[in-house]
Amino acid sequence: MKYFIGNWKMFGSPKSINILKKINLFYTRDKNRKKYRIIFTPPYTLLQNYSNYFKNKKISIGSQNCYQKDKFSSNTGAISSYMIKSVGAKYTLVGHSDNRIEGDTDLMLKKKVSYAIKNNLRVVFCIGENKTEKKNKKTFQVLKKQLTNVLEKKFYNNIIVAYEPVWSIGTGEIPSSQNLKETTIYIKNILKNLFRSKTPPVIYGGSVDGLSVQSFKEVKEIDGFLVGGASKSSKKFIDIIKNYYR
Repeated sequence: MKYFIGNWKMFGSPKSINILKKINLFYTRDKNRKKYRIIFTPPYTLLQNYSNYFKNKKISIGSQNCYQKDKFSSNTGAISSYMIKSVGAKYTLVGHSDNRIEGDTDLMLKKKVSYAIKNNLRVVFCIGENKTEKKNKKTFQVLKKQLTNVLEKKFYNNIIVAYEPVWSIGTGEIPSSQNLKETTIYIKNILKNLFRSKTPPVIYGGSVDGLSVQSFKEVKEIDGFLVGGASKSSKKFIDIIKNYYR
């Protein structure tokens, strides 16, 4: 099973649901639809409306983050995984580089993952090295730390790992097929040792579009894609799926 996950970041309004309606229509008619799942993470403001609309449809809805406390607290502006689940969402991103840059620590991320799973959300856990770490050949060291400092064996059934090299996000620069293959195999070996079981899905994110996805087809170890800018257009997102299965 492959995953195509759209991360809208700070984009979208109630009317933007029309983008997802077009993608859902394509999804229901696609001959390859049983081979993959589509998930979208719109802003918090749209979660309830979108979750209600797609409740009995093919697309699943998730949040872009969650707070590191359970249920309710006195933290102004915070939104817990309990609240996210209560409006119908099924997934949440945790550990995106945007949030790590803003101060998310491994301890905070561990709490987020734990509470999200406790509240029956499936977690898309994001990892990735920055340009300096890549240049200094510390990619594997960084990824191992990000995985082992946060994930625990009990999380296994509710985790999707998203490898998003920070240097690739929004830059148009992508890893070579060989590099991505080696990195994905390394991540899966870490996860296998960590969970003492089969590895959860490992997807790739970073400048994914209809053109780059064709080179990613060669990397059979990848279980799907986390899509940023291209997910804001129904045509561009559909082209990614079409080109992957072409």
